[in-house]
Amino acid sequence: MKDAIFLGTSRSDLLEFPDEARREVGFQLYLVQAGIDPANWKPMPTIGPGVREIRISVKGAFRVVYLATRPEGVYVLHCFQKKTQKTPVRDIDLARDRFKDIGG
Repeated sequence: MKDAIFLGTSRSDLLEFPDEARREVGFQLYLVQAGIDPANWKPMPTIGPGVREIRISVKGAFRVVYLATRPEGVYVLHCFQKKTQKTPVRDIDLARDRFKDIGG
């Protein structure tokens, strides 16, 4: 089981999600930590190689951008609520900056 390593404000951002969404994220991250794919995810190559996004649709659309390919743990790069069809550039840039911070 890998540790979850939250970067920047990702933990506090996650804590602002509604309870149901936060619980679902917790379960999906647990799966990732155990080496199992989450129920709904997509690759995010624009952020970096190996970066994925967990997609939660509980009381809104919520996203968790993470990297699970490192042996030291699952890096949670960014957590946010998605309000439009396209992921905002600022959210992609923030996740990309945090990816670079871990040597990506």
